[in-house]
Amino acid sequence: MEVDWLGFCYAALLALGGVMGYNRKGSLVSLAAGLFCGCVAAYGAVCITYNSRDVKPTFFVAFVLAVVMGMRYRRSRKVMPAGIVAGLSLLMILRLGLLLL
Repeated sequence: MEVDWLGFCYAALLALGGVMGYNRKGSLVSLAAGLFCGCVAAYGAVCITYNSRDVKPTFFVAFVLAVVMGMRYRRSRKVMPAGIVAGLSLLMILRLGLLLL
């Protein structure tokens, strides 16, 4: 059993981003979304730890965030946070695809 450290780091970054959005702008929506997505991604990392082919929860979160934050980045052209989250989510989708090969 190999621990999915990259998955746990991805989850921690999502949760940390929500906390940072709350601290900087006072946005409860950012806090709730960041913590929710971070928790689902952490659950996905636990699933991958026990079964390397069980990528559904992490893939779902990464796909939704890549689409939503990608559209936000395209509209605003602001790298922080939309571009960074979209890029990390795309990298996670690529990694999950490689895990399934």
